Amino acid sequence: MHKKIESLQNPLIKQLIKLKDKSRERKKTGLFLIEGAREISLALMGNYSLKTILLSEEVDLSSQLQSLDISSDTEIIELSKEVYKKLAYRESTEGLIAVAYSLPLDLNTLKFSTKNPLILIAEAPEKPGNIGALLRTADAANIDAVIIANPKTDLYNQNVVRSSVGCVFTTQIAMASTGEILSFLKEKGIAIYGAALTASVPYTEVDFKQASAIVMGTEATGLSDEFLANTTQNIIIPMRGKIDSMNVSVSAAILIFEATRQRNL
Repeated sequence: MHKKIESLQNPLIKQLIKLKDKSRERKKTGLFLIEGAREISLALMGNYSLKTILLSEEVDLSSQLQSLDISSDTEIIELSKEVYKKLAYRESTEGLIAVAYSLPLDLNTLKFSTKNPLILIAEAPEKPGNIGALLRTADAANIDAVIIANPKTDLYNQNVVRSSVGCVFTTQIAMASTGEILSFLKEKGIAIYGAALTASVPYTEVDFKQASAIVMGTEATGLSDEFLANTTQNIIIPMRGKIDSMNVSVSAAILIFEATRQRNL
């Protein structure tokens, strides 16, 4: 038997609104919200555990739950239209939100099934939309992991979840400082290819068949001096027009798919 909440003053609803809006609350509780059936399905596929399922009174309870493989100890709560709307992030939604437990995102959680993994590293990305786009590219190319150096944005931010279309849950992800990541790559014998203008060669001239990390800096400042001092080789995408750069997620896609092309030869 599930319960129903109809008041915005309910203590649980107040806590959930904090989870939705505040990174600090997500970090403190180890919980975050996932909106939408597809995203929830991908989270379950990615071994995330659900604490609670929240359903709008406007949806068919049984049909929504049948489409998800939910454990018997997940609490199910029905919400009035007003309460659901307060928690929902998107305008159009299936009337379904989950409260999920976050996973550790340490470097030591990464597991590689091959001796020559392909990794994407994004240094200090700030825009959730860019992070989401990078994760979608990583998923499309089926690379081994994404590592975020010196993160400026909470990975469980609703904008990251939405813009990644749920890939945030099915991609191996770690977060660490630049120094920690460099030590990790050197220990694993992974070549470091930095997207940078200085001392660079065209990206088609390097061998991505070996264990490789493609490192992207921010659009504003590029890679840090710490990364630049430790790259195996810097690489560029030759620009044929009037401008000298592209969006970071577009550039990453070009580099990653060249690496996968080489590996499939």
